[in-house]
Amino acid sequence: MRTHSVERPYPCSHCDKAFTQNNILKNHLRTHTGEKPYQCSLCDKAFAEKNQLRTHLRTHTGEKPYQCDQCDKAYSQMSNLINHKRTHTGERPFKCSQCDKSFSTNGHLINHLITHSGKKPYQCNQCEKAFPRDSTLMSHLLTHTRPYQCNYCETCFSRSSCLKQHLKTHKFDNPY
Repeated sequence: MRTHSVERPYPCSHCDKAFTQNNILKNHLRTHTGEKPYQCSLCDKAFAEKNQLRTHLRTHTGEKPYQCDQCDKAYSQMSNLINHKRTHTGERPFKCSQCDKSFSTNGHLINHLITHSGKKPYQCNQCEKAFPRDSTLMSHLLTHTRPYQCNYCETCFSRSSCLKQHLKTHKFDNPY
C-alpha cells in the first residue's frame, strides 16, 4: 500500500492503516488489543508505547523540556507547546465543517462538534439534567453540593467566584 508516495508494506489486519516498518505496525496493533506492556514504576498507569511512558514519567519528575520562546511557559510534551504557541499567533487551524467557527486545538474542535450533534451523554445522578460534556456535568454537580461556604454567615455557593463576590457584601470595620 502507498500513501503520500511512501511504500507502506505492513498493513494492519484490523483497520485500513499501513506502516513503513514492522515494529511500528506492532505498536499500532496494541491500539486494537489494548495491550499496555510499559508500566510506570511510580504509579499504576501503563502504556502501549515506550515513548508514552517516558512522557508520563515527566508528570512525576516535573520535567518540562519544551520552553516557549515568547513567554515563560514550559511543557512536558512538544504537542502542548505547539498548541500553546497558537495563543501568541492567534492561529486556529481546526475548522468546524458545520459552522464558521475555528479552534486552536483539535480537542477544542471535537468538544465543539458535540454541540451540533445534540447528544447529551452525561447524566446528572441527582436530577434529570444531562450535558454534552463531562466537564459541564462536573460544574453542574457543584450546584447540588455547594461546597464554597461563607465563614461569616454560612451561606453556601456552587462556585468560588460567587463566594468571593458574596464576601464583598459583608461590611468589615477597619479599626485604623
